[in-house]
Amino acid sequence: MHLNTLPGLFISHGSPMLALNPEQVGPALHRLSVNLPRPQAIIVMSAHWESHVLEVSTSPRPNTWHDFRGFPELIYKIKYPAPGATDISERLLNLFAEHHITAHANSSRPRDHGVWMPLLHMYPEADIPVITISLPIHYSAQEIHHIGEILSVLRHEQILLIGSGSITHNLSELNWHESPAPIPTWASTFRNHVVQQLQQGNQEQVLDWKSLPYVEKNHPSLEHFAPLFFAMGTGKTLSVVHSSFSMGSLGMDIYRFD
Repeated sequence: MHLNTLPGLFISHGSPMLALNPEQVGPALHRLSVNLPRPQAIIVMSAHWESHVLEVSTSPRPNTWHDFRGFPELIYKIKYPAPGATDISERLLNLFAEHHITAHANSSRPRDHGVWMPLLHMYPEADIPVITISLPIHYSAQEIHHIGEILSVLRHEQILLIGSGSITHNLSELNWHESPAPIPTWASTFRNHVVQQLQQGNQEQVLDWKSLPYVEKNHPSLEHFAPLFFAMGTGKTLSVVHSSFSMGSLGMDIYRFD
């Protein structure tokens, strides 16, 4: 493998509060970035950009979007001013066209916290170009996975591919009162099953997500799990970079695919 080949990543981006209180995952993201070759560019599929068709950000200077309410005032002052890269955006659109996938350019999309939250800890200087792609709501798990497969060629050109979501994500079940909060069996069982299948190379078992144990309890809606399908498409070999739970049931895992 080429020395500058980068992995694909799945990052559980957690609460916006991670910007102010990094817990365990902030340092883990920082260590990960130090251990990787420096990317020429970063492409992120975030759980928070759902769309009807696949879209690619083409803005040279996307704004930082604070797409949440009710947090400390300091968090709304955070900016992540990394540039876009219109040449790479154009390349993505061409790649999708070559594979007969409809994809639209979007020049006005700002960066949601699923994009800038992990990057704040990985590349705080915000000097690496970042391009975002949307999560099409009507795509099957296999179709999202195929997007990762198509873009996997870019890993060999020092482009970092990230699916940003959460390995478990049921906000109504979070434990705000105990610290550390006990991890529910339904959350740990789901997380462990997914990791076990991926470590054994059984990607199809995970793409058949309806068969996963406690899937509806962990993901009442699928948008935070779906970026994992994208990351899985970028490489076959899973390594667990970090594993922890926040507020009981919110999985904060980070996976790399090579």
